[in-house]
Amino acid sequence: MFPFLNQPTREDRSVWSVSELTAYIREMFELDYRLQEIEVTGEISNFTRAASGHLYFTLKDGASQIKCVMWRSQAERLRFRPGEGDAVLARGRISVYDAGGVYQLYAEQLQPAGRGDLAVAFERLKETLAGEGLFDAEFKQSIPRLPHKIGIVTSSGAAALRDILNILQRRNPLVSVLIAPTLVQGEMAPAQIVRALRWLDGRDDIDTIIIARGGGSIEDLWAFNDERVARAVFAARHPIISGVGHETDFTITDFVADLRAPTPSAAAELAVPDLSNIQPVLQEFAESMDRTMQDVIVMRRESLRARAQMLWLLNPRRTVDADRQQVDAITERLGRAIHRIYERQTGRLGIAQAELMAFSPEAALARGFAIVRDVDGRVIVNVDQARSGEQILIRVSDGEFTAQVTK
Repeated sequence: MFPFLNQPTREDRSVWSVSELTAYIREMFELDYRLQEIEVTGEISNFTRAASGHLYFTLKDGASQIKCVMWRSQAERLRFRPGEGDAVLARGRISVYDAGGVYQLYAEQLQPAGRGDLAVAFERLKETLAGEGLFDAEFKQSIPRLPHKIGIVTSSGAAALRDILNILQRRNPLVSVLIAPTLVQGEMAPAQIVRALRWLDGRDDIDTIIIARGGGSIEDLWAFNDERVARAVFAARHPIISGVGHETDFTITDFVADLRAPTPSAAAELAVPDLSNIQPVLQEFAESMDRTMQDVIVMRRESLRARAQMLWLLNPRRTVDADRQQVDAITERLGRAIHRIYERQTGRLGIAQAELMAFSPEAALARGFAIVRDVDGRVIVNVDQARSGEQILIRVSDGEFTAQVTK
């Protein structure tokens, strides 16, 4: 049953392999009967339900934590849905996960034991701030539709920041970005977040502020449940988008912010419009101007016909001559006025067309960008679409050439 019981002791062995040592430690755990039927209380953190149905989580208290796993067969018999921040009583056994080299609790039963300290603190602060009206819709500011500069409060080395910058560049490269770097985790994070937010909010060239952080456990996101951060967000004079955590994560900052985004990437998408959607608007504007000019010309022609008819009916030569001269003068002034209107509207349309051309594919190619297609003519937009050895077609500003993917 225990193969290592017949093996030489550590003193008899010169070198252990990692697998041998890990297996030996696992057997030591399994030989201790006290660890094979044990009850542990703690607060759930880093809770994950795998696609297989197995549950993975951490049980923690104020000083320590232990990794836990519950197989689907036991998880399906639970009478409640465990989640982040739940305080539970877990029954099971202690063993070692060989591949990871860590000891963990293999839970066979779970019972709720109330809410954990962080979850209780979250609900208490949420109730307090809600009672003061910090979550009320009447205090929410509208997000500008066409911002010129976006302020970002996040960690300078975070993947969330790279995602935000990539999306802003793709959707609207004309928007400027100002980053206020800060810690987003740990005891010092709330004060730094408040300082970064107030610095951005004190500027007059900022249109929208994004507060962002990637996903994590309730402990990882706790800085955004700090009362100081919540009140700083509420007091900000600029509209704020909160993009903290994953879609299922909620923080106090989300409730106070003017707009909550499910992820940092979604916050970037909500902050700026996609310029490719503006082209139809410009086309509609040009067509509207053309219709307006045609309507003005038709209306003026009808007016001239009416005046000419009146002159014909009156008939006296002097009156007719005078009216003809007046008609000529009116026609000339009308022509000049129509010409001025036409030139002014043509100039506006030219400006709009120039702005539109600045975002055309040809303009992008002229700035040094390229369009890469596969042999079937499909545009390659990410690395996963390119296969080693495949022929690709690259279009630049003055032509096309082929290349081969080597890696």
